Amino acid sequence: MIDTYNAFVQPELELPPVGEGLLSGLTFAVKDVFAIKGYTSGAGNPDWLRTHSPWEKTASSIRKLLASGARLTGITHTDELMYSINGQNDHYGTPINPKAPDRIPGGSSSGSAVAVAAGAVDFALGTDTGGSVRVPAAYCGIYGFRPSHNIVPIDGVIPLAPAYDTIGWMARDIALLSKVGEVLLAGASDDVTPRGFRRLIFAEEAWEKAEASCRGSLESSCIQLLQTEGLKQEWRSIAPESLEVWSHAFRTTQGREIWQTHSEWIVREKPVFGESIGARFASASTITDEEVERDGALRRVIRNRLHELLGDDGLLVIPTIPGAAPSRAINGTANEERRFRTMQLSCIAGLSGLPQVTIPAGEVDGAPIGLSLIAGTKQDLKLLRWVERFEKEAAKG
Repeated sequence: MIDTYNAFVQPELELPPVGEGLLSGLTFAVKDVFAIKGYTSGAGNPDWLRTHSPWEKTASSIRKLLASGARLTGITHTDELMYSINGQNDHYGTPINPKAPDRIPGGSSSGSAVAVAAGAVDFALGTDTGGSVRVPAAYCGIYGFRPSHNIVPIDGVIPLAPAYDTIGWMARDIALLSKVGEVLLAGASDDVTPRGFRRLIFAEEAWEKAEASCRGSLESSCIQLLQTEGLKQEWRSIAPESLEVWSHAFRTTQGREIWQTHSEWIVREKPVFGESIGARFASASTITDEEVERDGALRRVIRNRLHELLGDDGLLVIPTIPGAAPSRAINGTANEERRFRTMQLSCIAGLSGLPQVTIPAGEVDGAPIGLSLIAGTKQDLKLLRWVERFEKEAAKG
């Protein structure tokens, strides 16, 4: 395979299907954190690769896809230890965004998003802890899905923050995104009635985060949603504490888990990190018990509030990202400011543990943006099928 966009770590690795099913004849790639028997995952860092052994067993998520007829055709780049939403990697370079080559692809599932957007594979697996599937999917103009917490087994995946880690997937069309969900969510999702949603809830604080330049495209997508028969529209405040406070709570509780997960290896091996990644690990090491207790309590409040708000018939509508992907040259203070604004949107599903799908919502200055729908807990397949049906009807005019 010719890797024009630097999406792949191992473009030549291939696993054939071991059965037939919904995904027969389709190809997929996986982020360089998934277990493949006999292969050593690098997690975007040469020192991680150097200090770890080959996997003894292939991840169950990959095995399910192979059993359903799909063919694995490559392993894709990730940001270092999945601790970024940019897609930039100081060791291996930044994959090229096929839809906006002068802008970052988003991360940390950067290579997976790029491989799908470039047409190198039909779909791809990534992981999403703080936005690592949703953000690159939106930046690259494709569909992305983060499932409910603990609904897709995450065995055979290098962890970042276990309480927040999920396996997500990306595709160029909603029908395939949904089809992959049928395989990975089989027997795990609740009500799958495609007509079951009755309320569209627009989160006021989230829409305030959308940049002025992208509001027109987002509103056009929302108009199509509002034309769906049988849906009531609500504008609601979901974050009286503010999304800034939510994002901080996410950073604290996630950061503590990240440090607990990786501190022993970091202290022992003293790996070389890129500047921004190293700074995040250093910050995570300073989080106090008092901060974790305070923000953990807020997380529980947020989770209960959103579960009650959405129930089994509500859809929360938010921008996936505040605006189009920034320049590939972004760094320093501008980078951290952009990360903070983006995390104010991505933390909503993370803190609540709810499923989120991001769909392409047009372009701003030639770069894609995304619109997201968040459903109630374990409404994953119902959400995917509903969006698939909505897009089919919208295409009819």
